[in-house]
Amino acid sequence: MRCASTDPELMDLIRRFVTPGRRYMRLGGHSLRLSGPERDLFVRELVQAAGEITPTELSILLEGGWRERTTASWLVAVSGRTDFRSRIGELLLASGGPYQGSLCIALATFGTSSDAVLLCKYLDRYLPEPGPRWDQTEALSTLLHLDAVLGTERAAPYLAAGGLWQQWTAATPNTVRDPQEYQQVVGQLCSFAGECAELFARTETRR
Repeated sequence: MRCASTDPELMDLIRRFVTPGRRYMRLGGHSLRLSGPERDLFVRELVQAAGEITPTELSILLEGGWRERTTASWLVAVSGRTDFRSRIGELLLASGGPYQGSLCIALATFGTSSDAVLLCKYLDRYLPEPGPRWDQTEALSTLLHLDAVLGTERAAPYLAAGGLWQQWTAATPNTVRDPQEYQQVVGQLCSFAGECAELFARTETRR
């Protein structure tokens, strides 16, 4: 992991893409609470950033902390850069801490079986561990979302009676959200990302 305090290159990218307008704090669920001109401006600036950042710069941000990774994941989602799929999957599986939900949303916007497989790998590794309560709910909710999109049932074995989800929730304090309810939030976040992606595509076509 690269540290901004000792990495001038990373710090420059943070100033350009992560902290303007406290962007990293307004992504994810916070974006769903924006409305009117504030929302329109946020969408335009996010799309502009997605068009300006280079693949090399995205790779550097993904080596940073949670703020950098959150921002980079959303810029990847908005610009539809599926060439980052493997890297997103690696970071999700590494699970260096909380705030992995943005990685799940990036995979959800790609929307393929390959992305569902990466989510399954995460769940297979971390649901048997009762300790971390990081992003198991987001991962399973995203898998449910992809099941709905793809017409698959990859989430079903996890949710079955006696399955890994039931085992994990039984061993975890009651701070766990219902993945089937949170699936609605994933859908809303994907709709927001899709709106941004449509504007991104129109903007790129005009260039």
